[in-house]
This record gives sequence, structure tokens and C-alpha cells, in this order.
Amino acid sequence: MKPSPLITTCLLAAALMATACDGNMAETGHAEIPQESPEFAAVEGDNVKVALRYFRGDNLVGERLDGYEANRCLLAAEAAEALARVAERLAEEGLGLELFDCYRPQRAVDHFVRWAAAPEDHTTKVAFYPREEKSLMFERGYIAERSGHSRGATVDLGLYGLATGAALDMGTGFDFMDERSATDYPLESEKARTNRMLLRDAMQQQGFVNYSQEWWHYTFKPEPYPETYFDFPVR
Repeated sequence: MKPSPLITTCLLAAALMATACDGNMAETGHAEIPQESPEFAAVEGDNVKVALRYFRGDNLVGERLDGYEANRCLLAAEAAEALARVAERLAEEGLGLELFDCYRPQRAVDHFVRWAAAPEDHTTKVAFYPREEKSLMFERGYIAERSGHSRGATVDLGLYGLATGAALDMGTGFDFMDERSATDYPLESEKARTNRMLLRDAMQQQGFVNYSQEWWHYTFKPEPYPETYFDFPVR
């Protein structure tokens, strides 16, 4: 298959670790890379808007997470190619993909865990979890000590209009920790419900499976590296 112009290969073979992606590994072993796991890819293109929320400060934690050194969407090559096909199909309907998060280093997940364990300061509560308790984030399934994002096949995303650049109404914002973020939640807005189904249908057609608790969260199946949690920084 001819590679899509939406992706740029970023080799992760051991010989290229120091130059291509700076794959410095944590001593914990989270970032072990099998010999036959040669590449990730950067997703980009005219109908893709990369807006990594954990590179910026407008997120659940309220600051940039460890390991995010660039606004760059990296995914395992197979997942990136599938996402490119989703973008190409939706572009025919005048829609683009806004990417909120892609590959997430294990060190960023650890940052989440530290935040969840810290005393509540209410800095981000109103915007991201007004009806939830920070202390229950693990129990509710919103935060985990290991994330599928660190395996390189999970992406968080929404839709926007190519003509206007404006985000489509999805019922809630990204990272809104609330039952209303569940993909099938009976929202009052019919338009928002339709937009969620439009995204899910397009993603499912290319092998992505939705995490039902979050309308924005999809994992490409079968995962290329289902047992590996990488920790190289996003650059």
C-alpha cells in the first residue's frame, strides 16, 4: 500500500533511537521496543488539525505533561495509516479531524497519577470534572497507571469543519470527566449525538474501537504493540 501523504515515518529501530525520535528509555523498562517493532509515524495534513492538549495547558491537569516537547501526533505506523484513511473519507464530507492526543509517553501517565494523588486545589474542576471527585478518578475509569496511549495505537479526537475551522458540537469538551461524555449518552442535542455517531462510524470502518465512556477515545485493533508501554518523548 502506498503511504498516505498524511503520515511521516519516524523510525524507532534501535540504531536510530538517538536521532530519529530520541527514544530515551525509562529505567523501569516501560519503553522496551521489540526487534520487530520498527516504526511510529507522525500524522499531519491539510484536513488534520493537531492540537495536543497535554502539550498545552488547557487540560485536566492544568499544565503541560511530562514528555510532551512538541505539538506532534505520533502513532504506530499501522494506526497512523488507518487514521489517514479516516481523514481522507471525512474530507469528502467537508470535515477534518482535530487530534487532542495520540501517543502518550509513560512519563506523562505518571504525571497524571501524581496529579490524581495530590490534594484537590479545584483549579480545573469546574471545566473538566464538575460533578466528579478527583479522589475517585481511578475508580471511575478516567485515569489508570497504564494507558493504551503509551502503546501507540490510541488516539483522542474530534471533528471540525474544513471551510470554517470550527469544531463540531460533540456534546461535551475533550477530557470532560462526566457521564455525559459517554458516547451513547442520551444528549439533549440531536446534532451532537449525530456528530458522535458520524465520528464513530468513520473510525470503526478503519478498525478503530471506541472506549464507550469517552466519545473522543479510539484504539486501532489489532494493536501493533499490545504489551509494550513506550516512554520516548514527543518531539
